[in-house]
Amino acid sequence: MPDTSKTSKPSFYKKANKRYPEVFSAVENLGTIIRTAGPLDEKTSQLIQLAAAAARQSEGSVCSHTRRALQAGASPEEITHTLLLLITTIGFPQSMAAMSWTQEILEKKPKAK
Repeated sequence: MPDTSKTSKPSFYKKANKRYPEVFSAVENLGTIIRTAGPLDEKTSQLIQLAAAAARQSEGSVCSHTRRALQAGASPEEITHTLLLLITTIGFPQSMAAMSWTQEILEKKPKAK
């Protein structure tokens, strides 16, 4: 998987990371350790984290985990289905809001050749 640690992140994230590199490094390392601590693959882990971000209505996290899920091999259909599954749990309006945020990322995704 290509190193995307410095690409496709919002400018605020990049500025904050530059100002507090130790904090960002610790958070990223914790995430890596947690994701590799069990049997779930990277794609599944990112889809679960996407669902949690949607449940919290965290637009930035939804966008981040959409990008990460794509990088881990999730298809746009898998991302959309992940969010559709939430309708009966978090509600229709919340799920649709998360889907609108992912749509912005999916529309920027380069088409496969």
